[in-house]
Amino acid sequence: MKNEIIKSVRAFCLVPLTLLCFVTAAAQAQSSSQPHASTKMAQGHMQQGSSGSQEMKQAMMAGMDGMEKMPITGDIDRDFAMMMKMHHQQAVDMANMELAQGKSPAMKAMARQIIAAQKKEIAQFDRWLAKQN
Repeated sequence: MKNEIIKSVRAFCLVPLTLLCFVTAAAQAQSSSQPHASTKMAQGHMQQGSSGSQEMKQAMMAGMDGMEKMPITGDIDRDFAMMMKMHHQQAVDMANMELAQGKSPAMKAMARQIIAAQKKEIAQFDRWLAKQN
């Protein structure tokens, strides 16, 4: 029964990240399909965007790998807090990549909101985990 709950928590953590990856890839594909002034400029843009998207995908995969490798304590509250903390940190990392490499003012604004909200929740998880020791 506990294993089923832990698998559900992991799935809960991974679904938003997977969705973010798909949304990012779709946005990148859309921006790459727009006509450019020259082929050389288009290739440079695709390589730059592709590199940033690849870095974001690698960060997402590393975060998922970290959650997979995280030792399970058997305490659902502690496991939830630890996995969600990792999940939120991954969101912060991805949002920072958007701020560094993104072009859309709307996506940059969303990235700033994500960073603020996720850092606040990470601090809440840290405080709760510290009280458990």
